[in-house]
Amino acid sequence: MNQDIAYPGKKRVIIIAMTGNMLLNFSGPTDVFITADTYLQNCGISNGYDVKVVAPTSNKKVDTAAGVSINCESWIADIQGCIDTLIIAGNDSREASQMGLIEFYNWLSTRNEQNTRRIASICGGAFVLAKAGILHGRKATTHWQSSERLSKTYPDVEVNSNPFFTRDGYVYTSAGVSSGIDLSLAMVEEDYNKDIATHVARKLVYYLSRPGFQAQFGNLLPVYESDNIGQKTQNWVNEHLHEKLDVNLIADHMNMSTRNFTRVFHRETGMPPAKFVEKMRVEAARKYLEDTDTSLERLAELCGLGGLVSMRRTFLRHLNTTPSDYRRAFKTSLKDSGKAVLLTPDVANLADTR
Repeated sequence: MNQDIAYPGKKRVIIIAMTGNMLLNFSGPTDVFITADTYLQNCGISNGYDVKVVAPTSNKKVDTAAGVSINCESWIADIQGCIDTLIIAGNDSREASQMGLIEFYNWLSTRNEQNTRRIASICGGAFVLAKAGILHGRKATTHWQSSERLSKTYPDVEVNSNPFFTRDGYVYTSAGVSSGIDLSLAMVEEDYNKDIATHVARKLVYYLSRPGFQAQFGNLLPVYESDNIGQKTQNWVNEHLHEKLDVNLIADHMNMSTRNFTRVFHRETGMPPAKFVEKMRVEAARKYLEDTDTSLERLAELCGLGGLVSMRRTFLRHLNTTPSDYRRAFKTSLKDSGKAVLLTPDVANLADTR
């Protein structure tokens, strides 16, 4: 779309609140733009944001996962003309809701670069954009738990589960519910400048740019079935992370030749054993960082990550952040998290050895 198109007065922000989702899906972005508009007015800038939360159905009612229902002033049929920013907050995938959403999807299909400067989604909203054909051939992200399903359901979408949000042309997609705030702050910065976005972030007591280079922190390893070789290997490796492990040792434990073990393991898990073990080491280190005060040096030793330099490189490779930054961002606020419950007994005992 031509970025020089002038919208009269304030920038029109329409947030579609899909039924059955978390409040933060739409309340987070709403508060960002409203807070930004208030600050802009105080600065003497009148062309801020006109924010409206809209229902996708004619009853104008949105039920949330928290049991709270909101009654919107408008539904999508009331929204005509140009929109500056259109945000789809969440996804209502319930079979019983689909008939009632037909008119919404018809309306959404009319939105394009000529009448909408940018279209965005929060969390499962990526499924809505994909269903409407808006993500066809584009890069997108969604919550890390749903990324594989999005990719399989819409193979024409290039799904990346790592970033908090992505942009492909005029289409923006974000990950979990809180990342809708990250995306909205980035939009404010894009519209005005970093100082204004920073003020809004401070007002909301939020990071303007969260640590980790905007990476989601989902599980590095999937959950395997009990008969999958990945699960069988994981159970044993988890108790020996502090040891020097190689494929020969693991294969021997599984009573398999190294060659056959490597072949079967790659087929059933989609990755080589060495990469699998490295991911297990990082996952174990994350637990220590979140739930204990174990020093980084000791932590690297317990998880078999070598020294500090090696551990730092491994974290950057898998999580795009450093161990110290990860601890600052995710360490539990509880004084005693009961690490012995989270770690295997042998490893928990090692952690207590100084």
